[in-house]
Amino acid sequence: MAGTASAHEEYVVDDEHAVGVGEFLTESLTDPFVVGPLLGGALAVLALVGGYLAVRPFPRDVAAFRTAMDEYRGYVPWLLRISFGIPLIGAGFSGYFISPAVEIDLRLVQVALGFLLLFGLATRLVALIGLVAYLVGLVRWPTLLLQLEFVGGLAAIALVGSGKPSADHVLQRVAGTSGTVYRQFDPVHRRAQAFQEWIGAYEPLLPTVTRVGLGATFVVLGVGQKLLRPGIALAVVERYDLTAVLPVPPELWVLGAGLTEAALGVALIVGLFTRATAGVAIFMFTLTLFALPDDPVLAHVGLFGMASVLLITGSGPSAVDEYLATLAGDAERADAARSEAVDAP
Repeated sequence: MAGTASAHEEYVVDDEHAVGVGEFLTESLTDPFVVGPLLGGALAVLALVGGYLAVRPFPRDVAAFRTAMDEYRGYVPWLLRISFGIPLIGAGFSGYFISPAVEIDLRLVQVALGFLLLFGLATRLVALIGLVAYLVGLVRWPTLLLQLEFVGGLAAIALVGSGKPSADHVLQRVAGTSGTVYRQFDPVHRRAQAFQEWIGAYEPLLPTVTRVGLGATFVVLGVGQKLLRPGIALAVVERYDLTAVLPVPPELWVLGAGLTEAALGVALIVGLFTRATAGVAIFMFTLTLFALPDDPVLAHVGLFGMASVLLITGSGPSAVDEYLATLAGDAERADAARSEAVDAP
């Protein structure tokens, strides 16, 4: 239900209902037809999570899925470059700056950055330039918060580099081969190699940077675009007649979408069931694109890419998933010990 209402609202409506946050929350949270389904949904999610942790069904399926995803780790840099290079090129040619809500024509800059990311040329430097450009633009146009994923995405690219296939990889291979003419003229090969050796120690943080960046974006969209701006969210519900799709109060659509996005964001930030949460996020993005046909696709490509990266990498360090995995390992070892004790003569 919440998925089809989760969008960048300012991209699909021009006006918003004249309703304040306090008025909206007061009316919504005193309506049993709004509060009831919200509490029921929350309890159902908690029961599902508790049941999974208690039973842990399909262990072999989960292990096989993780093994399959691990085989794609080498493509993560390429996936990130595509996910942010294409939106930058599209923004340049469409006449807006990163977000369709910021109609500033910086065609040459964005197209150049986008193509350099796609080719994988000077990738880390280009990602840092793009990140600085976004942050400077955010000070000038706070609406760029709608595309907050650019912070986490570009930071992740700057951390992990270009990977393969990329122009950086090819040039480094040629420059690193003894006897090549290019080696004599390449001014950055040795410095780049030393930098890569230094930053390589931090590359395991890639999943953490990605999930925190994506999670923060979800929180901003859920809280900032729905819970704190119910007028524009209600306008989306009205424009697409969502109450006809599912006959519930409009307030339930708004609160359900906002709380769902915020909950997904918090789960990603703390690293709770990261792969499952990323899968739910991809489902929501896909549902949104079909349900809201005039929501610009390019505005979601970076989100798709980051969620796909988390499907591959999992949570990474500093995550609740690590703690749960440790508990599961301890439980499995305890079960094995008990089994051996029973079987012993």
